[in-house]
Amino acid sequence: MATMNAVYIHKFGSPDVLTVENVSMPEPAEDEIVIKVEAASVNPVDYKIRSGKYPSVREDQLPKVLGRDVAGIVQAVGAGVSKFRAGDAVYAMLGRESGGYAEFAVAKEDEAAPMPSKLDFVDAAAVPLAALTAWQGLFDEGDLKSGQRVLIHGGAGGVGHFAVQFAKAKGAWVATTVSSEDIEFARDLGADQVIDYKTQKFENELEPVDLVYDLIAGETQDRSWKVVKDGGAIISTLKEPDQAKAKEHNVRVAHYMAEPNADELEEITRLIDAGKVKPVVEATFPLAQAAKAHEHMEHDHIQGKVVLKIAA
Repeated sequence: MATMNAVYIHKFGSPDVLTVENVSMPEPAEDEIVIKVEAASVNPVDYKIRSGKYPSVREDQLPKVLGRDVAGIVQAVGAGVSKFRAGDAVYAMLGRESGGYAEFAVAKEDEAAPMPSKLDFVDAAAVPLAALTAWQGLFDEGDLKSGQRVLIHGGAGGVGHFAVQFAKAKGAWVATTVSSEDIEFARDLGADQVIDYKTQKFENELEPVDLVYDLIAGETQDRSWKVVKDGGAIISTLKEPDQAKAKEHNVRVAHYMAEPNADELEEITRLIDAGKVKPVVEATFPLAQAAKAHEHMEHDHIQGKVVLKIAA
């Protein structure tokens, strides 16, 4: 039986719990494809799961391969798959039962999309989860329209740097809060107003906005009521905004979790190939150094994304 290397966690803990193991290669179900993974993204949710701080993943669900987005070549397809064939270059946000820190990964047909022609595998792997999170927050949940004003909290991170670019590509006016070392980075992404959260209070710097897209939560979210218009919205990936305050301010609120969506990923592909959006990869690590990638992402300052290069 053919085997592959994959990074597993058998218990929650520090990055040291990530271990490379040789296991059987997956076989596709009827509606699945097997991807030879060239690169896989590392996201904050990965180290939250690894450390036991992600409530929806319990210890009795271990062992587990982490990683929700990959880029690579289709190795095999299930009998019911019509969209892909072996040899296609694809990228995907994987379902929660799969894992990307591996030489081969399984994706449902409706989780994958053809890879952008302008990107290599490393850059492509940086896209799916973070980009879909931003897309769904801004447009599905936030209903952001051309000509509206949006404030993005945390515009230099993995999700945030896509959110700034998507909002601009759709014709919105964009403000973002970042740290002082990210000011020029956020401007390069296209932000119309960049606020240094370490030295400025955004509520004192900003005219009211239609949408606050919150990637920070905490007191940053609490202060956001002061800048959202009557009838506007506060959308968060981290914590549901206070419903009583929402009613008081006549503001719509939502907390959501991103889901795989091949149709939206194809829309994102078109923006990337049109030159309107680009992923920023801050660092890469080989698969065997997944623990070092976690240490870097968890403790260092990151602009954009961190990616594991699977293939030699």
